[in-house]
Amino acid sequence: MNHKPRRSLRVTVSLLALTAFAGTTPKASVAQVDLASLQDEAVGWLQEYLRINTVNPPGNETAGAEFFARLFEAEGIAYEMAESAPGRGNIWARLEGGDEPGLLLLHHIDVVPADDRFWTTDPLSGDVRDGYVYGRGALDTKTGGILHLATFLALHRSGTPLNRDVVFMATADEEAGGFFGAGWLVENRPEIFDGIGFLLNEGGGGSEVDGKVNFGLEVTQKVPYWLRLTARGEPGHGSRPLTTYASLELIAGLERLRLHEFEPRIIPAVHAHLSGIADRHPEPWRTRFADMASAIGQAGVLRELQEYNPGLHALTRNTCSLTRLEGSSKINVVSPEVAAEIDCRLLPDQDPGAWLDEVGSVLGPEIEVEVLMGFTPAVSSTDTDLYRTVRDVTLETFPDAGFVPQVVGGFTDSHFFRDLGITAYGYEATATPSGDDGGVHGNDERVTVENVRRGVEMTLRILERFAAMRPVMEED
Repeated sequence: MNHKPRRSLRVTVSLLALTAFAGTTPKASVAQVDLASLQDEAVGWLQEYLRINTVNPPGNETAGAEFFARLFEAEGIAYEMAESAPGRGNIWARLEGGDEPGLLLLHHIDVVPADDRFWTTDPLSGDVRDGYVYGRGALDTKTGGILHLATFLALHRSGTPLNRDVVFMATADEEAGGFFGAGWLVENRPEIFDGIGFLLNEGGGGSEVDGKVNFGLEVTQKVPYWLRLTARGEPGHGSRPLTTYASLELIAGLERLRLHEFEPRIIPAVHAHLSGIADRHPEPWRTRFADMASAIGQAGVLRELQEYNPGLHALTRNTCSLTRLEGSSKINVVSPEVAAEIDCRLLPDQDPGAWLDEVGSVLGPEIEVEVLMGFTPAVSSTDTDLYRTVRDVTLETFPDAGFVPQVVGGFTDSHFFRDLGITAYGYEATATPSGDDGGVHGNDERVTVENVRRGVEMTLRILERFAAMRPVMEED
């Protein structure tokens, strides 16, 4: 697999850790947390975090890790920080508790690039305007990280005994595969995850459409297979076209792949997802989603679904998107080698070997196929106390909302931990208005201040019930 990091390592351990990891960290006195003050802090922390440039490439996640380190130092919390390569920082801190399986709060520090020509504000501004906080990472996933931070600090400040360890972790490189972040820590620092049974990460959460709110808790995801397709042929001058050459062979192969229809099927997790949200959609989708396995056999339904909701359509079959093309470096030169890179996503039950054979047969022998990245699929059970706790807190906050186990078409770092047998869920306690969804990897990424404040309370409620042995928040 490509994208493997260099085996360089720089570890920073806070001075407190010298005693904390020996079990002599002073315990705070038991107290309850002022929720309103914590929410105010969280909004300010988010603004500061968004202003830190962690665009990947190059990442520079160490700057984000140092932001958390300063807060942990101020709070008297032991932490560790490690770089997988220069500038690629990861940080984690642990609140020790009882013998129940530990809970890991995970988010990634890096964000995708933003073109400020198409934004109404500086993408790294962290500005608050009209009830929104703006900035690259506001939805993916710096807000989630701040919700975790606020909850983690609240547990620490309250001094309440915990029934399990709670670990805060912020990692590098998720936007490029996670091999300098979560994947690197799993390989190089496996002891961190001893005793961890549960994980909360990005990938699920709430959306608001036409006044209706629906929450999904991600339990599995489509499996990314990133492929590089290469064609070779005789070079030449652009003024005398040959009967065939590398560019034509590649284009022909890509056209065959475009026209190829991967067989649709509804796996159990997708059925649970679609049937669970059916009543949130208008007809004919309400009826179709209730039994999508039958609906996909009807002529034209999948095409209609792709136009209606491309994300849900992607859950019905394996998919490929052409994302990169490389050809000649000069307009008048027929290149001897051209390449394309395609982003393919497989259903979790797909045999990758059989699928690669299918792709190869469609492309033809003229096209060389190289796997740049591929993962092993896994599904997390919904029969857990954490799932039930997240569901209960969500529906208490949004009594009229839907709540379903969710399959996502993208991928997150959760797969690294599912491979370890850790129950991993994607969930963020926010209800994003449908009009703001385009900000994820798009322009004017933003989150409502209300979502940040409410998200702090919801996340704290979840951890209070799942991990704390006494109330953490002051009650009205």
